Amino acid sequence: MSEHQGGAPPSRSDVGVGEIFRVFLLIGATSFGGGAVAYLRSSLVGKHRWVDDPTFVQLLSISQSIPGLNSTNVAILVGDRLRGAAGAAAAIAGICLPGGVIMFAVGMAYGMHGQRPLVGLMLHGVAAAAVGLVTAVTLQLGRKSLGSLADLLFVALAVAGVHWLRLPVPVVLLGVGTLAIFWHRPRAAPREASAR
Repeated sequence: MSEHQGGAPPSRSDVGVGEIFRVFLLIGATSFGGGAVAYLRSSLVGKHRWVDDPTFVQLLSISQSIPGLNSTNVAILVGDRLRGAAGAAAAIAGICLPGGVIMFAVGMAYGMHGQRPLVGLMLHGVAAAAVGLVTAVTLQLGRKSLGSLADLLFVALAVAGVHWLRLPVPVVLLGVGTLAIFWHRPRAAPREASAR
């Protein structure tokens, strides 16, 4: 059963290790560069409903704050949620295998033909497509995850810290994350309301 009806994410017993490998193999074979995040969201949230949007954003946030590629980190986290260590191993093998094989072939071809102008133009086109995919998924997730003006301010602070101040990403995540946690902390009810 590859697609799950309804909004509830599947339990660990609903998804097999082989299915995890197959889904991530397809994602790894059809996603390019930074666009992998768009393919991950489309497949994991939209098609298979293995996670919902808020969970995907949380897993992506964790993936961006630790070393490694975002797509492989998300794959490991989702695989682990679905089937534990075996699911994580299947997910990482599935998502990395196509890229490894393709990069081996592309590396050999680039070594022989990399200086040709047409190759440079093709690489610029792929880069532009990847930027477009990242922009699309950012807008999709932003509409569902940013519920207030304060959330937009935290996004602006993160962009300013990384882009203009050139601070390391972990430092920005720690600083802005601390502010966001403080802002969104549970607040005690006013005393007049609790007295009634």
